[in-house]
Amino acid sequence: METQNKTVITIENTINAPVEKVWEYWTKPGHIIKWNNASDDWHTPRAENDLRVGGSFVSRMEAKDGSFGFDFGGVYDAVRDNEYIEYTIGDGRKVKITFSGNGATTHVVEAFEAENTNPVEMQRGGWQNILDNFKKYTESSR
Repeated sequence: METQNKTVITIENTINAPVEKVWEYWTKPGHIIKWNNASDDWHTPRAENDLRVGGSFVSRMEAKDGSFGFDFGGVYDAVRDNEYIEYTIGDGRKVKITFSGNGATTHVVEAFEAENTNPVEMQRGGWQNILDNFKKYTESSR
């Protein structure tokens, strides 16, 4: 059996909102469709989320011009409300997200196993852009 070293990419951001709001905006499909894109020419027209261990999620990510789209989904391995999410993506890669609330701010750290198709920096940039969009959306919503 072959052992493969996995490259883990970590991204982070501090959101100017309490952890309860950050958690809600991160996990509710009505919010996910508003921030889950890496660039302005992409969007997420549909999202489903069964936030519990063994529950699944899927977000339909599409280019706004209709030229390309894919489902991004997986199954939850661990969930601690307002603190931690761990899941396995459909292709077997692992993702871990930590939410550290400190009053009016929340620090979000997301670590994910890189895939082998695209360069690591491209993956880091795409995931960071999505997290940055999340920050912008959450901070601008009342």
